[in-house]
Amino acid sequence: MLKLDARIPSGPVEDKWSRRREDVALVSPANKKKRTILVVGTGLAGASAAASLAELGYKVRVFTYSDSARRAHSIAAQGGINAAKNYQNDNDSTYRLFYETVKGGDFRAREANVYRLAEVSSAIIDQCVAQGVPFAREYGGQLANRSFGGSLVSRTFYARGQTGQQLLLGAYSALMKVVGDGSCELNARKEMVDLVVVDGRARGIIVRDLVTGAIESHAGDAVLLCTGGYSNVFFLSTNAKNCNATSIMRAYRRGAGLANPCYTQIHPTCIPQAGDYQSKLTLMSESLRNDGRIWVPKAVGDERAPGAIPVPERDYYLERIYPSYGNLAPRDISSRAAKRMCDEGRGVGPGRRGVYLDLADSIARLGRPVIEERYGNLCEMYERITGEDPYSVPMRIYPAPHYTMGGLWVDYDLMSNVPGLFVLGEANFSDHGANRLGASALMQGLADGYFVIPITIGDYLANMKVPGVGTDHDAFRSAVAEAKTATDRLLSINGSRTVDQCHRELGLTMLDLCGMSRTRESLTEAIGKIRAMRDRYWQDVRVPGDADDINQELEKAGRVGDYFELAELMCRDALEREESCGGHFREEYQTPDGEALRDDEKFAHVAVWEHQAGGEAIRNVEPLVYERIQLAQRSYK
Repeated sequence: MLKLDARIPSGPVEDKWSRRREDVALVSPANKKKRTILVVGTGLAGASAAASLAELGYKVRVFTYSDSARRAHSIAAQGGINAAKNYQNDNDSTYRLFYETVKGGDFRAREANVYRLAEVSSAIIDQCVAQGVPFAREYGGQLANRSFGGSLVSRTFYARGQTGQQLLLGAYSALMKVVGDGSCELNARKEMVDLVVVDGRARGIIVRDLVTGAIESHAGDAVLLCTGGYSNVFFLSTNAKNCNATSIMRAYRRGAGLANPCYTQIHPTCIPQAGDYQSKLTLMSESLRNDGRIWVPKAVGDERAPGAIPVPERDYYLERIYPSYGNLAPRDISSRAAKRMCDEGRGVGPGRRGVYLDLADSIARLGRPVIEERYGNLCEMYERITGEDPYSVPMRIYPAPHYTMGGLWVDYDLMSNVPGLFVLGEANFSDHGANRLGASALMQGLADGYFVIPITIGDYLANMKVPGVGTDHDAFRSAVAEAKTATDRLLSINGSRTVDQCHRELGLTMLDLCGMSRTRESLTEAIGKIRAMRDRYWQDVRVPGDADDINQELEKAGRVGDYFELAELMCRDALEREESCGGHFREEYQTPDGEALRDDEKFAHVAVWEHQAGGEAIRNVEPLVYERIQLAQRSYK
């Protein structure tokens, strides 16, 4: 069984982070330059961590599979970043952000981690402003805020509809500064394919050079995984095509616990699928729900154009069902509501898999120039993809796989159960429970990188009383040999099916049977199908080309191979969790009005899966203890 010590500091939740900062051991400036830290991933979490650690004096080596660090998927986040600064004087506070985050996650997040996230949120904004991030401002010069789902205050800072891009450029500039002065080494076009564990500690990584195909070893004193989430297991998702789960799955096979894999988020505001051969979906920012009203026709099968349907014949269903929050109900609730409307036959567009997001009322009230200023780039993107003008006709939106709340298990210091392996951002499980509130992903990534890991990793390194290891160690040689064997195996199958065909089949099965809702029957069916698909994959996939050159099919093949194991874990996790909470909706467990029904007595815990070579994974449990917040049935009505 895994040893799961969360190492949460004692005392009131408001004091835990201060207490931990006071208790950590420090590494002297003279010794920091003797310590090498490997950072995998250059999104917000990775870039901010690498820049911060290099500034502190550590030797940092950072790895990205992209040609540039600024190509990380964080750049695709649109709507904003939360912080409890109370600029609007609407009675926001650190506690309110903390409470709404825990409530939004359906009381399935670790209380201490979430409070720390809320506590450092204001410092994130100050850091980014100092870097020159061009946040929107009010007429008088003060930073502007808007609302996001699951909140009754305006606390979301934004840069039009490209907040992720601007924040990443800030972190990228900080990273390239330390690359330029020689304190950080940037390795582009390198994909991590294995974790090296020596005497129970993470001591390095194995990467494949995506240009030459060479397998390389890199040794260090600690490894940071900042590699994002796994929504591409569904094939169609809002993630970039290259986003994958390989790094966390390879770490899982080396002993790291995988927590809550069934907690996946379906985003309510995406452009509906246009055809059977589409390869990804496009996100429309949740910020549009500030000024856009969501509706469907009241009548089943109404095929009239939206402008021909008078207001009395429209169902503004979020405003009707959730009057306190209206169109800003949380993502999981809004997504399931949209699906119910479509299941009732009131959906719009091709296949009736869509609902309207209508800006008309806001344009009439505020004027088109104001709406263009707020959402111009989003509306332009929508028009380019659909050929429809969102200023003249309502947008059509439908839920799609987006963010993953599950990930590698970490303690309060962001270290996994494998000493020396730290996991930041979306790659870990720690802060969002069963549902992430909008604008909190950027907050977590930067909090982990700028403010948490620079403190906590020092405690590990200061107490690390073991000799250094080099890439000539037997563990590195063995890992390199295994990586080459895995590559040769994929290339030697020479079957009849493409990697994309196999991936699409897996993804559609997952979306249908383990997507927006699940049942015991669907999950049992999914597990059987996944096992059969996995067996067929390793017998019949065709990977052209060779290993000693650029080979994108080979890259995809390794990633899809990992998805089969992950998909089965997701279904097993969902099957074992006999309750509904957040994005995990078991149809057997719902209230009379169709909302998620938790079972706090049996499932107020984190489920952590332990890999077993040659056998089925073992489910471990970390109890969730709430000291500051009282558990309650989540309501947004």
